[in-house]
Amino acid sequence: MSKLSHINEDGRAEMVDVAHKPATLRKATARSIVQLPLEVIQLLSDGENLQSDKGDVFQTAILAGLMAAKKTGDLIPLCHPIGLDHCHLEIQFDENQNVIINCTATAFARTGVEMEALIGASIAALTIYDMCKAVSHDIIIRETKLMAKSGGKRDFKRTS
Repeated sequence: MSKLSHINEDGRAEMVDVAHKPATLRKATARSIVQLPLEVIQLLSDGENLQSDKGDVFQTAILAGLMAAKKTGDLIPLCHPIGLDHCHLEIQFDENQNVIINCTATAFARTGVEMEALIGASIAALTIYDMCKAVSHDIIIRETKLMAKSGGKRDFKRTS
């Protein structure tokens, strides 16, 4: 049976000891989906970009996601601080006019970068909410999930 990695034998929370693990290339991709009401899309749409009084919505969300991913160790108490080697965010509309945010984090490290990718995608979604809330509060952040990870004890890939 599996056990929680951040709980010690005494039942207390602690950081996982990765000192004995070899550093490998770690990569993870996370996705957040934001549902914008039609009034936001219509009002803010300018071709491929969304513009608000605060600026380009997608570019601001990308910057926020990048900044957040780099700060993951400061935000999640038991996460190791990792110097990311690369972080990339892509934001686009799908066929249903949902905003799809993909964040991929990469590092040569002793521990994975799933949390960095998840934080990056989440904060990008929240930034979109923040920049569009003046038009409508019917914005829904539908989900955030890990799509893939590699380079650790076991790889993972979600199909949808």
